[in-house]
Amino acid sequence: MHDHTPHRPAPAATQAADSGEPLSGGLKQRHLTMLGLGGVIGAGLFVGSGAGIALAGPGIVVSYLIAGALAMCVMRMLGEMSTAMPASGSFSVHAERALGRWAGFSVGWLYWFLLVVVLAVEATGAAQIANGWLPSVPQWAWVLVFMVVFTGANLAAVKNFGEFEFYFAALKVFAIVAFLVLGLLAVFGVLPDTHSVGLGNLTGEGGFLPNGWQGVTSGVLAVIFAFGGLEVVTIAAAESDDPVRSVARAVRSAVVRILFFYVGSMAVIVTVLPWTAQKAGLSPYVTVLDAIGIPSAGQIMNIVVFVALLSALNANLYGSSRMVFSLAERGEAPKALLKVGGAGVPRRAVLASVAFGFVSVLLNLKWPDSVFLYMLNAVGAVLLFVWAMIAVAQLRLRPRIERETPERLVLRMWLFPGLTWVTLAAMGTVFVLMLADDTARPQLLWSLGATALVLAVAGVRELRARRG
Repeated sequence: MHDHTPHRPAPAATQAADSGEPLSGGLKQRHLTMLGLGGVIGAGLFVGSGAGIALAGPGIVVSYLIAGALAMCVMRMLGEMSTAMPASGSFSVHAERALGRWAGFSVGWLYWFLLVVVLAVEATGAAQIANGWLPSVPQWAWVLVFMVVFTGANLAAVKNFGEFEFYFAALKVFAIVAFLVLGLLAVFGVLPDTHSVGLGNLTGEGGFLPNGWQGVTSGVLAVIFAFGGLEVVTIAAAESDDPVRSVARAVRSAVVRILFFYVGSMAVIVTVLPWTAQKAGLSPYVTVLDAIGIPSAGQIMNIVVFVALLSALNANLYGSSRMVFSLAERGEAPKALLKVGGAGVPRRAVLASVAFGFVSVLLNLKWPDSVFLYMLNAVGAVLLFVWAMIAVAQLRLRPRIERETPERLVLRMWLFPGLTWVTLAAMGTVFVLMLADDTARPQLLWSLGATALVLAVAGVRELRARRG
């Protein structure tokens, strides 16, 4: 992929067959499967889901079904393209092949910016938890430790990154499965000092939809971005031993399991306790575990959230380094970032990403309510733009792949092209809902401003290239 002419992308079949990717293999099937699961099981689920429950009540189950179905469709489209044409830049490369250099440039840089800004939130959040355990160690020192450790992991062979993520994700999956089992036992009154609650909490306190469908739509806006992170598995596919088979399996398994974990855990939460029993600022998981008598529930969840934050930090550093490396391959980032170490790791790309991550962390520690808040708002809705570009690229590339290399379509988008168009329409609806929502509107406007700026830069580069 790295040696095609930047100004005129090669046909899909030619690029798909290109085996000149300089990055090493090393990621196993189990790594990709757990990466697909762990990438979205984070603090947004364990802590942020409480905001969605406050908005939608028991209807949060429907909100997660809608948001999960949208994420599942996007992942299926991305999986289709990534199995046919594996590349370290994933959807950025697909956008370039489908729409031109401006699209690959815009999507790639926006996603990179998103990851390195969110990385600061994760590092700071993990440091706050660690500081609560060991107050004698200042928060900035914890941030430094985390960044150094995970920079080292990402500078080593890619299998080390895979092992970190495998065990991080395994712990998170174990925590949710244990929660689901305990919750179900509590629902049926099997646990000591509990009685069967039945389904009364789903219809009490204002009914299943206490705030109507408006509450459900507000819940969708609150939870949809928690599904961000699935995309990293297709970026990692280029460094797996068998990219086509690995990403196909990871996509097939991840989407189903994630819906099970998200929707299942939300159903347990609003069944065990009335939705009004949830406390602001406290994880709904902690509230439920406390209610059914699990000792030290708060500390248990603190450990799980801590691991979730470190896992996301590790995955985002990996994803950002591979994205900027892919941009450099295609002439959309400095060529100096193409330096690959002996283990097949793009070390300069890793260092560039972690350097900006450090800057973001410093801004978060120094100006969390001003400079960093503006940066965070600027990337808040970028994920929707990325998803929309994935859908548009799939609409353009699917017919081309069917015509040139149909044997590479080992994973197909359902009901193409109808469902792809429905998914695009759903994303458009989310944009409109965010624009109408007083809380979400500033984030959307800032993100649109950042997207417009990157698109303008891409347009200027395109004009210069044509004149040159």
